[in-house]
Amino acid sequence: MSTERPRATALASAALAVALTATGCGGGSGKSGDAHADTKDRSASVQLQWKPCTAPTPAQGGGKAPGKAWECAKLPVPLDYAKPDGEQIELALIRAKALDAAHRIGSLVFNFGGPGGSGIATLPGLSESYAKLRDRYDLVSFDPRGVGESAGVRCQSDKELDAASQIDATPDDDTELQATLAANKAYIDACSRNSGKTLPHVGTTAAARDMDRIRAALGDDKLHYFGISYGTELGGVYAHLFPERVGRAVLDAVVDPTQDPLQGDLGQTKGFQLALDDYLKDCPSEGGSIGCPTQDDITTLLKNLDKTPLPTSQGRKLTQDQAVGGIAAALYSKDTWKYLTAGLAEAIRKGTGNTLLLLSDSMSGRSPDGRYSNLQAANRAVSCDDAQQRYTVDDVKRQLPEFRQASPVFGESAAWSLLACTGWPVKGEWRTPEVSAKGAAPIVVIGNTGDPATPYEGARQMARQLGDGVGIQVTYKGEGHGAYNTGSACTTNLVDAYLLDGKVPTAGTTCA
Repeated sequence: MSTERPRATALASAALAVALTATGCGGGSGKSGDAHADTKDRSASVQLQWKPCTAPTPAQGGGKAPGKAWECAKLPVPLDYAKPDGEQIELALIRAKALDAAHRIGSLVFNFGGPGGSGIATLPGLSESYAKLRDRYDLVSFDPRGVGESAGVRCQSDKELDAASQIDATPDDDTELQATLAANKAYIDACSRNSGKTLPHVGTTAAARDMDRIRAALGDDKLHYFGISYGTELGGVYAHLFPERVGRAVLDAVVDPTQDPLQGDLGQTKGFQLALDDYLKDCPSEGGSIGCPTQDDITTLLKNLDKTPLPTSQGRKLTQDQAVGGIAAALYSKDTWKYLTAGLAEAIRKGTGNTLLLLSDSMSGRSPDGRYSNLQAANRAVSCDDAQQRYTVDDVKRQLPEFRQASPVFGESAAWSLLACTGWPVKGEWRTPEVSAKGAAPIVVIGNTGDPATPYEGARQMARQLGDGVGIQVTYKGEGHGAYNTGSACTTNLVDAYLLDGKVPTAGTTCA
């Protein structure tokens, strides 16, 4: 995992296949009524200037320009919603227009998770998955505030991040503990130094208000929304603030809104262990001539890496923490289990860490040229702006036995990541997010029973918290993070029928 709170993202599996194939292997609170008036007064009159998109910047993750179908624009919004006439920042937007203009429904706004994922870099690459929806919707995404080119948070340099990745994030003695704490302080100090003005204003509540500005600027009376992973939390907060403006909305791979960071990390630890167990059971069909590891093989590898990192062809060393992150990355999709088999076989049999390091890099936002997106910085800034909890070393030590019992592979890393917000310069907004949305249109909430990053129970809790008649829970019995893009025709048809035809699924529907 990582030193950040291991929040969920839909971006990992999308980046993995590309990377591996190429190499041959926060926000203020406040009442929704005030936000409504502010939006009505300003955003509806904004004329977005759409232009051809350039290639994503390094902060967004890099890559190629998306092509002629895509247009990009900037939307000014207040840095601080408590001062709507004060300093403005610009949100980066991207869209591809609906193909059937005569039957166009409106815009469908996507958030793919993180927090910290760039919608500008992500949507074009995944757009084939949403081709049917594009018939009648403009497909739209954005870099949320603090992300990418929307006043992106900056912390450490690429070289500093590489150096920090070599520090043991699961300390075994006082010397290692002091090094971990010093690294955490250095990171936070760098965030304050380089983005101090922005840090207090990148939380989820402010991002939800931004989405209502986006809705108004797009000319839509209702927000039609597809939120994935952390995007489900953002969607839930939006629905709470603006229930009467919710259009057709889908939440897939759902973050549990009732859990605090400790509960969320523990639940995620169990989720990744469940996915690892499922992978190990399936591996005989995946391993082929490479062979399949056992859990004992994996824990022995990690124990050895704690003492001696493995060499790679990049000249970098694969550490224990990076190996854990690489294993986790491969569990986001059943399609990438084969890379996990290859990476573990390479590390165990050959004593090199090339594949696991590539997998780890996909999680941390590091591109092959050594540049980091601002995924890590934005992830921590948003998470720490949201959550009030600040854990101590003693808190972690008390919780370590439970985390280790939950997973001998992921437990320690997840427990120590609880220190990510300790010393953060901004006070968090909530204990848990408020997502009740009485009066909102039905919101389809999809949980995947094998999801490693957002365990299934989160969908049940989100549906309950949204309220009777609002949260419509659907179950997908499968593997990987999320449901819509897994190849399940049942899930895809159900979501398409709702978004395109307004057909609300029966609560409790199950897709296999």
